[in-house]
Amino acid sequence: MKKSKGRTGRKRRRKHLQSSLDGVNCSYKLECIKLKKWLKDRGFEGSNLRPAEFCDTGRGLMTTKALQVRDLIISLPEKCLLTTGTVLSSCLGEYIMKWKPPVSPLIALCTFLIAEKHAGEKSLWKPYLDVLPKTYTCPVCLEHDVVSLLPEPLRKKAQEQRMTVHELYMSSKAFFSSLQPLFAENIGTIFNYSALEWAWCTVNTRTIYMKHSQRECFSLEPDVYALAPYLDLLNHSPNVQVKAAFNEQTRSYEIWTNSQCKKYEEVFICYGPHDNQRLLLEYGFVAINNPHSSVYVSSDTLLRYFPPQDKQRNAKLSILKDHDFLENLTFGWDGPSWRLLTALKLLSLGADEFTCWKRTLRGDVISARNEQQTLNITAKICHFLIEETQHVLLQISQLKRKKENLKNHLALVEALHLEDLNILQKSAEILCNLNVAT
Repeated sequence: MKKSKGRTGRKRRRKHLQSSLDGVNCSYKLECIKLKKWLKDRGFEGSNLRPAEFCDTGRGLMTTKALQVRDLIISLPEKCLLTTGTVLSSCLGEYIMKWKPPVSPLIALCTFLIAEKHAGEKSLWKPYLDVLPKTYTCPVCLEHDVVSLLPEPLRKKAQEQRMTVHELYMSSKAFFSSLQPLFAENIGTIFNYSALEWAWCTVNTRTIYMKHSQRECFSLEPDVYALAPYLDLLNHSPNVQVKAAFNEQTRSYEIWTNSQCKKYEEVFICYGPHDNQRLLLEYGFVAINNPHSSVYVSSDTLLRYFPPQDKQRNAKLSILKDHDFLENLTFGWDGPSWRLLTALKLLSLGADEFTCWKRTLRGDVISARNEQQTLNITAKICHFLIEETQHVLLQISQLKRKKENLKNHLALVEALHLEDLNILQKSAEILCNLNVAT
């Protein structure tokens, strides 16, 4: 009997290993054990979630029991949350309260993170700080060589992000200097640019939305941030739905699932219906087969296919600009967007059709010639973008061989362009079928 039981036990273990092959349990790691103990001391009663490493998403949380629709995924007590209230009750509080002009809630949280990280073993938040990423992959952290390979709209936003963080640092230096009495070391070595960049990325990528009442000691920017230890290990998937909010009765931040999840699978939440450019900009990652992904068409690309000698060209452009039809023109998984086709239809109007421009913006069919020309030019733009994307992918491939230190960052940009290529190829196929049909 014993022998048989042993075989069954081995079978069961094998089955367990097989079902969690995608996720390698990390609960036994010292940093995870310390974090769980720290959370328990603050009233967290645990959950069915375990830290694990996954092939596709890296570190995340897996469930040890099957989750059904409307199940509570996690309930994190208020004492575990890091908010501006936490900052004000620390030794930084009195310095923030007397500083004029008032600092922003964002700078207060960044200052706290830098100070606590510097405190090391003495920090009450050490178990949480130890599991935070040491580096980030938001565009602000990427090398110039990598940023230059981003698609045009994202490249511009990446440069704006870098400028935002730099300006934040420069405008906060005087406030940082006022904290010198709290530290034995020179304040400039603790609150340097790279420390602020790390803290800013931590807040930008990991906070949950939680509205706090306006305090006089802070500037007028909304105070809506909360860092949520353990909960922030949950990764994003565009294909799940969750309900997340602070529960005033239980004084806990709760997440409820609207999707099913099998035992030992990774549990996902949704950060919002974001395309990959937005995900990379805000969170530093790309979601493969993202249904919300789009490829943006710039107005420069649009105008390549319309002759400058068209006497109504400037008037057409003016109309498109006035009606906001020169931005957010895209290709998606279902082909060219209505906005893109509408802009191209208007630009394709013949001299004798120009007076019908209002009907074009309403989506009316003007003529068979206009419809056909629009489809032809849309297909040309699509093929041009395919070639451009393939060229960038070749550049990335060459750079990966040359610059080993940029390999991870380049892989991220490569994933973004590969997704774009798939969308454009799908759009080319759809346009080909539409052309055959017309």
